[in-house]
Amino acid sequence: MADFTSGGWSLYITIVTIVSLIALFFLAWKLSARRTDSGPVETSGHVWDEDLEEYNNPLPRWWLNMFYLTIIWAGLYLIAYPGLGTYKGLLGWTQQDQYETEMAAAEAKYAPLFEKFASADLAQVAQDPEAQKIGGRLFSTYCTTCHGSDAGGARGFPNLRDGDWLYGGEPAMVKTSILNGRQGAMPAWGAVIGADGVKQVAAYVEKLSGRATDDAAAGQGQQLYQTNCVACHGPDGKGNPMMGAPNLTDDIWLYGGSTEKIAESIEKGRNGVMPAHGELLGEAKVHLLAAYVLSLQGSAAAHYED
Repeated sequence: MADFTSGGWSLYITIVTIVSLIALFFLAWKLSARRTDSGPVETSGHVWDEDLEEYNNPLPRWWLNMFYLTIIWAGLYLIAYPGLGTYKGLLGWTQQDQYETEMAAAEAKYAPLFEKFASADLAQVAQDPEAQKIGGRLFSTYCTTCHGSDAGGARGFPNLRDGDWLYGGEPAMVKTSILNGRQGAMPAWGAVIGADGVKQVAAYVEKLSGRATDDAAAGQGQQLYQTNCVACHGPDGKGNPMMGAPNLTDDIWLYGGSTEKIAESIEKGRNGVMPAHGELLGEAKVHLLAAYVLSLQGSAAAHYED
């Protein structure tokens, strides 16, 4: 708290917390002071259905005592643990310390399992059943949010099972993608080539992928393509793994392969981000994760088109 607020806020929180506990104690005591264990019970004065009255019975003693005990427990807790502003508590406990302790214990227990495969060739690790099982669990924990539980991807998130790779599918490149992440950037061309130009280039891109399209529009789009697009996608549309520029001839589409989606990509551009996992997971875990992704090649999974 002291990192982003003044000391006055710490004092304010401390005072409010302590006063609240004291107020709760006296509220429970005040409301129970008039209780009687014998004699007629007062009613609230509310009557329904002619003779159904609401009684004003006091709380049972054991229930009232539970209130007192919870207030006392709260006070003891705030003395032992942080909760009063910047006061750290007598035990010195912090979430960060507990996290680091638990992570250190987990690392000591499971690190040998990861290190067992760390120095082995990725292609060989990808064929190992035990490594696949460990890598699959890592994938389920860290990768399914974007790539799906079956690694089939979704619009904007690559299918990892179809053999199509923006940055190359060699084992070293797959591992590098996981370790360091990727930052894709498709410039927006709408303002440069205009609405008609977008349609024409989209027609030419569809033709590159083997689709039937308007030949006249595709011919004009080819000229625009040769002027603006070859630097990344190449003169034949095969793409460039060094830049993450996709192959436009294989009819596999990251952001949707309909005419409208292709035109949208050209007009507005695309910016995809693959977060780096090296610092989070470490070299050994990334090695297993990369091996698992490589083991998915050849699995049946349709690429995302729409």
